Formats: sequence, structure tokens, C-alpha cells
Amino acid sequence: MNRSHDMDPAVILKEIVEVNKQLSTLNDVDAILDRILYEVRRMTGADAGTIFLVDEGKLKFSYVHNDSLMHDGVNKEVYSNFSMPINDASIVGYVAHHGEQLVIDDAYHLPADLPFSFNRAFDEKTGYRTTSILTSPIKTSQGDVAGVIQLINAKDQGGKSVPFPKPARDFLPLFASNASIAIERGIMTRELILRMMRMAELRDPSETGAHVQRVGAYSAEIFHDWALKKGLSKDEIRKRKDLIRVAAMLHDVGKVGISDKILKKPAKLDDEEYRVMRYHTVFGGQLFAHSTSKLDAMSKIIAIGHHEKWDGTGYPGTLADVFAPEQPMDKPRKGEEIEIEARICALADVFDALSSRRSYKPPWPDEKIIEVVKKDSGSHFDPEVVESFLDIFEVITAIRDKYTEALPPEERPNPTGEEAKKAADAQDKERGPDHKN
Repeated sequence: MNRSHDMDPAVILKEIVEVNKQLSTLNDVDAILDRILYEVRRMTGADAGTIFLVDEGKLKFSYVHNDSLMHDGVNKEVYSNFSMPINDASIVGYVAHHGEQLVIDDAYHLPADLPFSFNRAFDEKTGYRTTSILTSPIKTSQGDVAGVIQLINAKDQGGKSVPFPKPARDFLPLFASNASIAIERGIMTRELILRMMRMAELRDPSETGAHVQRVGAYSAEIFHDWALKKGLSKDEIRKRKDLIRVAAMLHDVGKVGISDKILKKPAKLDDEEYRVMRYHTVFGGQLFAHSTSKLDAMSKIIAIGHHEKWDGTGYPGTLADVFAPEQPMDKPRKGEEIEIEARICALADVFDALSSRRSYKPPWPDEKIIEVVKKDSGSHFDPEVVESFLDIFEVITAIRDKYTEALPPEERPNPTGEEAKKAADAQDKERGPDHKN
């Protein structure tokens, strides 16, 4: 991206209006942040950028782009999990604290009398060279600071890092303030889903907010890798990734229709209980039966199909649209009869179930989970989905680390002790990897 040399203010203002229209079509806050960074970097010619959002009085790292290091693929850095104080010690903290823009032409040659300093740790770790920095507050319509957007290294036509030009400095605050409306809406959407899941958690303790956020993020990133391999356009990937992240968070919402006796049973379900449990997919599909949006349609697909299996031995089949309690399950679907979003969520859900503590088992170690996933490729799971899952496993574990329940260290996912392995082996024989996911 090297547009910083040619910025017509009238053209930029027109583009801001168009970008705001596009942002209004997105649902999830991560998809919104991704699009904001992409568009603002395109308009300013910035090589990299980061967004921090204010959360509980701190600046929480929320999204990052870096063309030199990350390119178009899936990257674990997006799921880094850290926060910074809102004070004058750092550049982003200073901007949030004072609500004013900072323009830095060379980060390595700052005046000694400034209250803030540039942290070179990232550059030293990666070999990247930060030069120009443009940092602006993201303000709400009430004038409150909701976050900070930081752009790094404006590029000229030859790809050389140059200072950010005046037009970029002028329009970034306007862009950021307009984008704050979309960010607030995305946060509200996610919070609404998490509230729904907190209600479900009262019924099923395994349906935690962290669980659904992990499954949503796993599904989104597996889809991203799969879609790149299939040659889908960047725009198509962004749109569908936004939908699948939110829809996958709702995969088990149909469990609200299952009795507590079954949901909270700490032991193996008998045949009749397991037959009833399978109907949570049907109940979930019914909640989205009258789709009014693409998100509703995808939520229905995933709710119904996330327990279907590649070899046709899953459930519930195709009966969900005409469900009646007295009717048996229809014949299960198989292979590409199952929508790709459901095939992806099937793996994401099983991985999270195996790597998380449950009332009937400890978390499994990663090596055992990978062994099971590989073994079930072509039977339970779509082989192409398994390939993408394994290719981005670093990202998968970064997501798990970001959205981890508040457990003591010895109970967190992925212990490697012999006791956990033995217990996992015993539970594998008793329940199987697909039970009660």
C-alpha cells in the first residue's frame, strides 16, 4: 500500500462515506476492526496498523495488520492478548489519555524531553523497522475515547517509509470517529450473543462465553485458510468470515430445548438420553427457521449441521425444516451435502471439547487431539478442513490462549502430565470424541 504520495481530500472524503456503508454490513467486531484497518491503510499508504480498544480502564490490544510480516494469510498475532495503561508512558497511552493525535516522523529519533517513548521490542524481535507513526484517538459521538488507531510506515511509490502527509493527518480523526459507530455496534452484537450464552450456561455449564468465542474464532480462521486455498476473493473471504464467526458462536443455542436432567448429567448418557440430546441441532435450526438475513441463514446451517459427519454417520440429517417430536431422525447427510460452514464448525467444536475440562474428563494434550483429528479425517471430518486446521494450528492455540476460562493453572487446557493422558484415554473409550460436544 503506497498511496501516501497522492491524497485528494475530496476523493478521500467520498471514500470515507463509502467505507462507512460497507462497515454497516458487517456483524462481528473483529471483522469490523479488520476492515477499518484495511481501508485506512489503503487510503494512507500505511504498511502496518494496530487498533486498541478501551476496556476496564485500559487499552486492550484488539487487532493488527502488517503487510511486511503477515500478508493475506491467517496470523496468530491477531490473537495476542495484552493491554496497556492509559497514561503518558507509551505512545498509544498518551493519545488515549489526552484524546489528541500524535504524528511521529522517525520513531528512533524522538526528542528526549517527551513524556512517552517508543518501545523497540517488536522491531528487535521481528527485524521490522518502524519509522513513521500516526496515532489518533477513536472517539464516540459523545466525545469519549473508545480506543486508539495507530498507523505505521507510510510508503512512497518506491516502497520507502516516509512521514505521513498532511491529508492523512487531517482525515484520520474523522475516519476514526465515524468508524467508532461501527465498532460500538460490533461490540454490542458480540455482547448480545454472549448474554444469550450466559443464559444457556445456566442450563449447560459447558456453554461458556469463552467456549463460544473460541469456537467462533476457530471456525473463522479455519474458513479463512480453506477459502484462500480454494481461491476465493479477499472480499468474499471477509464477508463470509464475518458471518461464520458469529454464526458458529450460536452453534449450540438449541440446547435450551434440552432438559437439565440430560444437560447436567455428569456420567455417560444412556441411549434414550443421547437420542434426545441429538435434537438440540434441530431446536437450534428452528430458532432461525424464518431467516431475515445472511447471518440468520448461516446460523441455521451451522446449528443444524455441526454434528453431521463426512462419512454420513452423524446427525440429525435433513429433517430439521419439518421437525415434529413424533418423527424419527432423517437419514444423515455426508460429504459435500453438508455445508462447508457446518463441516468447519464440526471440527472446531470437537477440538474445543477435547482441549477443555468437562465434568467427565480433564483437557486432552494437543498431541493426542491431533492424533484423533488425523485419524478421523475422511470419516468424521472433511479432509480439506482437517488440512487447514493443522496448517494454522499455531493460530488455533493462540485463540485458545486468548479466550481461556479463569481456571487455576493446573486446570487450564493442555496439561501434559501422565495423569491427564491416562484419564483422557479412559474417557475416550467410554464416551468417544463426539459425545456431548
